[in-house]
Amino acid sequence: METDILHVIEATYLEGYRIRLAFNDGCSGVVDLKDCLDGPVFIPLKDISLFSQFSLEGHTVSWPNGADFAPEFLRGLVVSRRS
Repeated sequence: METDILHVIEATYLEGYRIRLAFNDGCSGVVDLKDCLDGPVFIPLKDISLFSQFSLEGHTVSWPNGADFAPEFLRGLVVSRRS
């Protein structure tokens, strides 16, 4: 069922590598992706001007160079930040 799939429904750029996210399950919070930008597709996002150009595509946050993070991973970051 489509409603069982986790979606990012709102994403707002804050500053640096921080994004405020809201999910379709009611969870929301801020993620800092600074330490998650490893690997060939993510390294270009270390340039803040590119990092800040994300959009919502499919069920998650996506960048013009094709990079994205699974919504489950992003939600995990939100939840772990609260601990």
